[in-house]
Amino acid sequence: MTNLFGRSRSLLISIVLAGMTLPACGQWTGADPTWAFNPKPDDFRADALLDLRYLNEKVAGESGYVKVDANGDFILGNGKPARFWCVNSGVGRDKPFTAKPLGRKTEPDLARHARFLAKRGVNMNRLHAHVNPEPGKPMASITESERDWIWRSVAAMKKEGIYSTLSPYWAIQAKIGKDWGIPSHGADQNAFGLLFFEPKLQKAYFGWLKALMAEKNPYTGVPLAQDPAVAIFQIQNEDSLLFWTIGNLKGEPKQILGKQFGTWLTKKYGSLAKAKTAWANEGSADDNFSTGMVDFLPLWEMKEKREGGRKQRLDDQLQFWTETMYNFNRATADYLRNELGYKGLINAGNWRTADTTLLNDAERWSYTANDVDAVNRYYGGVHKGPNEGWAIVNGDKFTSPSVLLDPYQLPTNLKQTKGRPIIITESAWVFPQGYASEGPFLIAAYQSLTGVDGFYWFATGDDEWSEPTSANGYMPSQSKWMFANPDMLGTFPAAALMYRQGYLRKGSPVVTEERSLKDIWQRRRPIIAEESGFDPNRDMGDVAPASAVKTAVNPLAFLVGPVETVLGGDPAKTKALSLTPYVDMSAKTVKSITGEVTLDNEKGFCAIDAPSAQGVSAFFNRKSLHRLTDVTISSQNEYGTVLVVAMDGQPIKSSKKVLVQVGTKTRPTNWKEKPVQVALDGGKTVPGFEVVDYGKAPWQVVKPNLTVIVKNAGLKKATALDANGNAVKAVPAEKTSAGFRLKFPEDTLYVVLE
Repeated sequence: MTNLFGRSRSLLISIVLAGMTLPACGQWTGADPTWAFNPKPDDFRADALLDLRYLNEKVAGESGYVKVDANGDFILGNGKPARFWCVNSGVGRDKPFTAKPLGRKTEPDLARHARFLAKRGVNMNRLHAHVNPEPGKPMASITESERDWIWRSVAAMKKEGIYSTLSPYWAIQAKIGKDWGIPSHGADQNAFGLLFFEPKLQKAYFGWLKALMAEKNPYTGVPLAQDPAVAIFQIQNEDSLLFWTIGNLKGEPKQILGKQFGTWLTKKYGSLAKAKTAWANEGSADDNFSTGMVDFLPLWEMKEKREGGRKQRLDDQLQFWTETMYNFNRATADYLRNELGYKGLINAGNWRTADTTLLNDAERWSYTANDVDAVNRYYGGVHKGPNEGWAIVNGDKFTSPSVLLDPYQLPTNLKQTKGRPIIITESAWVFPQGYASEGPFLIAAYQSLTGVDGFYWFATGDDEWSEPTSANGYMPSQSKWMFANPDMLGTFPAAALMYRQGYLRKGSPVVTEERSLKDIWQRRRPIIAEESGFDPNRDMGDVAPASAVKTAVNPLAFLVGPVETVLGGDPAKTKALSLTPYVDMSAKTVKSITGEVTLDNEKGFCAIDAPSAQGVSAFFNRKSLHRLTDVTISSQNEYGTVLVVAMDGQPIKSSKKVLVQVGTKTRPTNWKEKPVQVALDGGKTVPGFEVVDYGKAPWQVVKPNLTVIVKNAGLKKATALDANGNAVKAVPAEKTSAGFRLKFPEDTLYVVLE
């Protein structure tokens, strides 16, 4: 195994311990005893020992709109700091809403779903929709069923104190209709890139927004534009002029953008002739300066080292594309605020670029026209199969990494624009990745540390738990895009409580890099990037000459504390702390600047140690015993995640009510896999697995085999809970000289100590 603290960062597929090769990471051998996860419908009992609904407002937006403070953090309308535990939900989208009494139903119930989420700590829901017309419909119309679902969802979530993030447009779903007046783009083609510059589509888009936001929501009596429960409006999902899809631009739209480029160049240089001189006559076959149309060089050239006039042309092209996006984002904000009266926060988009290191800062600068930055960023291994984008079938091949062994891949490893919130609007530990219980633990820990402001788990269409089931409802398969399983949703409560109550401290900035816009357009290398392959040992000869820091910063800085950028700043003011006190490359450990979070890549664990929250996510077969300040955890499992949090806001050592939450590994019943070589793009192969049997419901959860000791003299009893937070049975526990000791039950996720 190549350790990721070295320069080589190959996939972590196998472990070697004490000279013995263990099964590859993620292998489900079927040898571990399991318990069937088949919970009853939640009856929302008043005497439930675990119910986090009280963390939410009685009604979302009751004190006004969510805002951003001077530090770039969210606050409620009353000025109170707010931390959001977020999800993406499609419940009620495909089936009509029907209010029903509690109990099993034939269709999802939005009101019940909202209560279910609030109970588990959720206070923000993203509605990823497509209000643009369905294929064959007039350009000026909308998909009314999508609007109705958004209206219903906002109303239901609002009643449970859950805010909404609206994401009503996705270019991949916005098919260009035959009568839309964009004929040369091709009927029914995706609209990638067009929204940023194509005037007909922009006009239609503003009309769609008016129909969505300005008309009265019949379920609340208030238009969405005037509803403070709508916290964030996301202009568009997963589109950018700086992504590879720009290469598909053709016909009339390409001519429009090319002429806009010509106008931009004329304004910058005085004429196209002067621009051509500045470019040393570097041309393109489709240039037509006589009509004012200037072509674009291939995007891949922005990744390459270019000199002279060709470099200048690429610099101008990047600046133009980025400013085009910025101007559209600003115009949309003006329309939302001035025409529709929306007072909530606005996010431009959430996509990545063709080169994370060289282009991402340009992308993020285009977002500064609005209030909130965002990115979509999943965690998972390789998955190869005929339906790999959405389904798991027998014969599929996959790998199963863990962030505990691959810390460079943690989704919250983000450069944050100083003074601005950043959210991850889609993410999950993607099935069949096998170590998903680490997810909520790590996200809560590192969001707390770095100040990343929201992580939206993707996705669910079930009003309670999601069972292993067909990916599309009829094809024999398993779904992969989900979070409502025991691994993730099952480990929400302790993580959400810890995060939302601020049990872990936010660190002071580790890196503050100030970047001039000129350096961004010229694609000079930043001193740190979100790209997992960013290597601090590489040649930094093209770093900004004025930068006060001349060498790259190890990306492990993301695990030490906040990493900030100032876009349009002064490179001479760039600062970077020495990582030596926090990163030990020989021991392969990273400690947070707060001292509360430690990740050990060698032993495969992350430990949290704060007064009111302590625990580990760990490969216990590498280190079975973990001693924290007030909690000791000993396990004979291969892997698991244990989080101990005070439920009353007090330190664990004096708390009168403590939650102990445990997650292990989960697979569908009868799941079978075998080791194989997985072929990667480019011809290489890595060790992985083949799905022999994708299994069936219910989930099978590896039984925890662990002991927990809590140093709290006041604790007297332990109670096991069911998946709905209700008391089930007393758990044998004893007071010892070391503290209150219990063997965690084999068939539950939660135990409450009192």
